Amino acid sequence: MRIEMIYGLVLVAALAHALWNSIVKGSQDHLLMLGAIRSVGLLVGGIVACFVPLPAAASLPFLLTAAAVHYVYYACMLNAYRLGDLGQVYPISRGMAPLVVTILGIVIAGEYLDGWKLAAIFLISTGLLSLSFSRGKPPSKAIAFAIATGLTIAGYTFLSGLGIRLAGSALSYIAWLEIAAGAGVVIAATVRRRSTAIEFARSHWRIGMIAGMLSVGAYGISLWAMTRLPMAPVAALRETSVIFASLIGVISLKEKFSLPRFAAACSVAVGIIVLTSPHAA
Repeated sequence: MRIEMIYGLVLVAALAHALWNSIVKGSQDHLLMLGAIRSVGLLVGGIVACFVPLPAAASLPFLLTAAAVHYVYYACMLNAYRLGDLGQVYPISRGMAPLVVTILGIVIAGEYLDGWKLAAIFLISTGLLSLSFSRGKPPSKAIAFAIATGLTIAGYTFLSGLGIRLAGSALSYIAWLEIAAGAGVVIAATVRRRSTAIEFARSHWRIGMIAGMLSVGAYGISLWAMTRLPMAPVAALRETSVIFASLIGVISLKEKFSLPRFAAACSVAVGIIVLTSPHAA
């Protein structure tokens, strides 16, 4: 498959990521909606796992560690959202992740990038990070949890990028990661919301299924793309979901498309053009 088509699929994954996150943001109970989404991932992962071989043994340490980091990510993310405005902490966490993945890829995985790709990743991350300060400075504790969230995003992205290349089957790795990273969330949501979980499932199962399929598809595409491309560019394009989420807010919630938002969108757009241009291939 052509590199341009892979980049295009990752951008589609970013849009899907923004859509399911907007569903979580609009939910009355974030934990139960996250549980519903991970339930879909658990179901899809279980079905796919029945028809593919087990991941190669060499990939299992990466898979299990990535799943563990996912749980730390969920905890940091929920705390960041509890302490700060979603529109402020979300861009911090998603914007810094590509920068950290770039450093890890160069230092540990030996994925050396040319100046064009590095410049593009910097433009994308800078644009995303700038969105968090368009509404003033977030509370210090919220910033701390947002940074921790960004580090965990980079952690599971990097670990899975390495692991899926050793798995032998990308589908197998994705399936078992959905199982390993989803089971705990489903159990936690059910236990902590035992009095409302059944009613929530009855009234929100359709939107939960849609969000779950978007989540599985978005992450699956991103992981698959890392078997074809260096991790850092894929991570940078995936995190453009922040811009898509901002545009969704403007269109669906009638939020003002302010000058800082416009500047951030321009920075990200230029970064995408540079990253996907022949000069950066």
